[in-house]
Amino acid sequence: MRRVAHSLRRLLASLAVGVATFMATCAATAAPPDKTQGYRFEIVTGDDSAVSARIAEDLYKRLVPTFAAFRTELAQNRRMVTIAIGPDALRQAVARRCDCVVIAAFTSSQVWRSVVGALPPARAALNTAVYAEPAPLDQLQLASLLYRRPVRVAAIVGQDADVFVHALQGKADLVRAAPDDDIGELLGRIGRSEALLALPDSAVYNPENVRSILLATYRRKQAVIGFSGDMVKVGALATTYSDIEDINAQVAEVAAAFVASGELPAPQFPRYFHTTINEGVARSLDIVVGKDARAFARPRP
Repeated sequence: MRRVAHSLRRLLASLAVGVATFMATCAATAAPPDKTQGYRFEIVTGDDSAVSARIAEDLYKRLVPTFAAFRTELAQNRRMVTIAIGPDALRQAVARRCDCVVIAAFTSSQVWRSVVGALPPARAALNTAVYAEPAPLDQLQLASLLYRRPVRVAAIVGQDADVFVHALQGKADLVRAAPDDDIGELLGRIGRSEALLALPDSAVYNPENVRSILLATYRRKQAVIGFSGDMVKVGALATTYSDIEDINAQVAEVAAAFVASGELPAPQFPRYFHTTINEGVARSLDIVVGKDARAFARPRP
């Protein structure tokens, strides 16, 4: 359980990668020097771990084609596009006093909104993100594929989970959790639902209660659609998940869209994903997993 708790602690810390800086810059086009022309980019990532190096190297290769048209030898004003990898890198990026555009990745929607929500509106408008957690609507579709029919799904949401409420309103049974609510009582309020959609909301889920949640729902024959592959390993039925290359591909698309239009896309959940299923849990819940559920994915180009 120590290993499980450590894994879940990493997840509920919003999949942070850390705080160090890897920079790569490309610059502006030939045009009048009195205006901002073209863009350069930097990748702000965490420590010097192998994971951080892998993220930065792969992302750099994906970003270079977008920025390669801008010639570095011309001393023109260029707008910086900062890619912040993980929550600490995001905090570092927004703390700078510069007119920089920040694209966050590998940070949960909850953390991103808390960081950017504290900025003045003009500064906040220069930020967007590709969130770390699966898209709630993809998770609901996975639940229907697993049951091979429309299924009644519940989700427990904390007070700072507006992004989930907005995505799930009218599509799932939402149970709002107050800070002092007992998790057992909250689970009792989803008794009529066939499945629980677990969300990476630290106000609801933590390493101490995840096991009891999985056991309680299991006894009631309720499936749990988890928010990570690790959660599936310890007892959730299934989840969609995005790997490093999936997230990086989408970040590169967001950067390219901004460079092409000058307009920053809205923050978004992962577009590309795969599915993992706990076959033992499926058998225990008498769910016969079909090929459509196994193949549920949206591969990157």
